[in-house]
Amino acid sequence: MSKPDHAIASPKHDVFQAIADPTRRSLLQLLVDQELPVTVISGHFPISRTAVSKHLRVLAEAGLVRERKVGRETRYQLVSEPLVELKSWLSFYERHWENKLAMLKHFVESDNQGQDDSSPSGPSKLLE
Repeated sequence: MSKPDHAIASPKHDVFQAIADPTRRSLLQLLVDQELPVTVISGHFPISRTAVSKHLRVLAEAGLVRERKVGRETRYQLVSEPLVELKSWLSFYERHWENKLAMLKHFVESDNQGQDDSSPSGPSKLLE
């Protein structure tokens, strides 16, 4: 019996899981402009090389870094394409907050002296 196609194609970790950890986000920042071997990468962190390798494996499984063997060392480089999904997801919420802030600005700048903060259209309702 064979596995379904979606089980083979889906990554072990998704982008959101991979970037949830602050160490992995720092690893991505370190790899923005350069390809580095794990020995150099681990020198930037107060954790063991094994721990750094585990974080890099999660990033690789999410498609955020690419490994390349050069002699006896493994080098890693950032793959930014999967971050497009994250950017798209965040842009929705950015529009949401811009909208809420614009409503708050309008409320503050208007002369609605008669409304108190406990009314349903008060400032607290705008930020929900």
